[in-house]
Amino acid sequence: HGYAAVSMRAIAAEVGVQPGALYNHVATKQELLHDLMVGHMHALLAAWAEEPRPKDPAAALAAFTRFHLRWHLPRGAAVFVSYMELRNLEPETFAEVETLRRRYETELRAILAQGARAGVFHAPDPSVAARAIIAMLTGVTNWYRPDGPLSPAEIESIYIDMALGAVAPREAVAEREDDACSTPA
Repeated sequence: HGYAAVSMRAIAAEVGVQPGALYNHVATKQELLHDLMVGHMHALLAAWAEEPRPKDPAAALAAFTRFHLRWHLPRGAAVFVSYMELRNLEPETFAEVETLRRRYETELRAILAQGARAGVFHAPDPSVAARAIIAMLTGVTNWYRPDGPLSPAEIESIYIDMALGAVAPREAVAEREDDACSTPA
């Protein structure tokens, strides 16, 4: 129903406790939203910290893409809350969540900047490229269904190609366009 439309009484009923019992765990609906969103980001950052980091920028971007999808696909509801309910956070909590989100984004930005310095990526503004790639990767949770036509591995392969293509050097993009134009339909 969304943050604004749901009451603590409705939350208590959904989890099968009396409203008073819910207040033994969280004082307010805002505290519950804080715990969900901050917990989501801490878990994401902790999981990413455990991932191996390839030195090659293209391999690192592929690893980041694969990690992001594997972590987010089974957590569609948490991802939805973490992105759609930002507007309902009180300023202090919003700042805390944004700081955690920037920490995660900084990881991708570093990969993109390294690739740009090495001439492997065309990313004149790694911050913009990082935000665009994260938005693309996170958006998969809006349409992915476990019983859908694509397996997670197939989605990973497609999204790795798209992420690498998004920052491909301009020469590579021009070659792809030339190949596409010369290939008979």
